[in-house]
Amino acid sequence: MLRAFLLSIGQIGDRAFAAVFLKSLAVTLALLAALGGGLWYGAARLTAWLGWGAGAGGLLGAVALLAAFGLGWLLFRAVAVGVMGVFADAIVIAVEAKHYPAALATARDVPLARGIALGLRSAMRALLVNFALAPIYIALLVTGVGTWLLFFLVNGWLLGQDLGAMVAARHIPNAMMRDWRKTGAVDRFALGVAGTALFMVPILNLFAPILGAAMATHLFHSGRNT
Repeated sequence: MLRAFLLSIGQIGDRAFAAVFLKSLAVTLALLAALGGGLWYGAARLTAWLGWGAGAGGLLGAVALLAAFGLGWLLFRAVAVGVMGVFADAIVIAVEAKHYPAALATARDVPLARGIALGLRSAMRALLVNFALAPIYIALLVTGVGTWLLFFLVNGWLLGQDLGAMVAARHIPNAMMRDWRKTGAVDRFALGVAGTALFMVPILNLFAPILGAAMATHLFHSGRNT
């Protein structure tokens, strides 16, 4: 895992990495901004429907914006990785071109439709699982660390599956993906935990999706060569 991280950091200045970083960050922020705008607009419409004055409307609008910031922080990981699923192919190609040229020669480009499907599936799975576990998260608040630990482990598992699938999609036929998921689970979980940790570090969390995709590429090929 350390080797995969160091190799990924060493390549972060590549043009392909920079292009994917800018595109994925722009789309992620645009989606989160749309969420904020939607909440603000909904608050404004609710205020008008209730016939409240400007003061109450402003207060509700402020609450809506605060809710948008809070949801943005909670949803950033799911949205960022979902968006990354669309652009991940470029990161994987860049890593394979530099470190695994033989694998690149036999790889298949992931069609845009499949990349979008992978991204949407990743984002929806993260949202649904975390919302389903919300009562447990709340119940564990009394433990002090239980909520954070469960959130960390669950999202580490989800992220590892998502990142691994982004790479495997280039080398494994759809019909064989189910069998692939039965192998290397420990390595993917470790990858997901490392990626989740990156998402929790300010500034570095912006680079977490591309670093995660690069690390997943190294782990995938290291596993195939052992």
